[in-house]
Amino acid sequence: MKLSVHIEEWELAQPFRISNFEWINARGIVVQVADNGHLGRGEAQGVFYLDETAESLFEQVEAVAGEIRRGISRDDLQDLLPAGGARNAIDCALWDLECKKTGKTIWQLTGIDPKPVTTVFTIGLEATPEAMAAKAKAAADAPVLKIKLGADRPYERLAAIRAARPDAAIVVDANQGWDFALLQEVIPKCAALGLGMIEQPLPRGADAELEGYASPITLAADESCLDSSELATAARRYGMINIKLDKTGGLTEALKLARQAMALGCKLMVGNMVGTSLAMAPSFVIAQLCDFVDIDGPLLLKYDHPGGLHYDKGTVTGLDPQFWG
Repeated sequence: MKLSVHIEEWELAQPFRISNFEWINARGIVVQVADNGHLGRGEAQGVFYLDETAESLFEQVEAVAGEIRRGISRDDLQDLLPAGGARNAIDCALWDLECKKTGKTIWQLTGIDPKPVTTVFTIGLEATPEAMAAKAKAAADAPVLKIKLGADRPYERLAAIRAARPDAAIVVDANQGWDFALLQEVIPKCAALGLGMIEQPLPRGADAELEGYASPITLAADESCLDSSELATAARRYGMINIKLDKTGGLTEALKLARQAMALGCKLMVGNMVGTSLAMAPSFVIAQLCDFVDIDGPLLLKYDHPGGLHYDKGTVTGLDPQFWG
């Protein structure tokens, strides 16, 4: 088996901000694995809050390149590398390679029936509620908005956005930016705005107060549930699990986490770390199982791959097996 890895950088249409980070580009790795004339590809951005960078992912892949070239299964890969972006890129490339070698689609390999999904469109954190409301109004074609918030005037920002977009479904991502007191203060008012979900309100490792808390709005674990090893604790604190392939280390573990979470009665969402359609393609597979879908990464870029996923007013379709899977 042949393997190559390289770093790619894709410029964002505009800077993208959350409570504790800002992006001006999507910078990650692409892994290619080839065997008997067939080629599989996988893309990963890494987990920024775990200090993963394109360079560190590249080095991780290079460190195990010999084992990959000698031939390795996806199950073997789970033991070879820890969860994270490097394993994600390799795992997704191996899935794609198997599809190409067998002539089967990803839907046939996973047993999942494909259908169009509706993705959120993300409104990044801006300096004022008015600026965020203007962005929400400009995204008139997006039926579901995901609002990035911090501790500064969260309700005021949401109220301004709701006034600008009374027609939209709205979900929130606080990216660990609140504390329990602020959550208790704002959530009754937020409930009156008709929010569908609040993602990761409290910091990872500082959310034990959510056990036993009867939230009027579904709370979703993102940073507090990286993979299936953290599910049991997360399920006691949250009603929804956000699955990101860069966190789980690939589609293999993501499918495992999804099935275990559903067995525990958790709702599901799929998220992304920003990236092209090559990164979103395997997430589109997980999206089929989810209550909320956040695979809008390509919409935040200036350009995307020709022949990638098709986005039309929030509806995502068109996973061409020649492109991936």
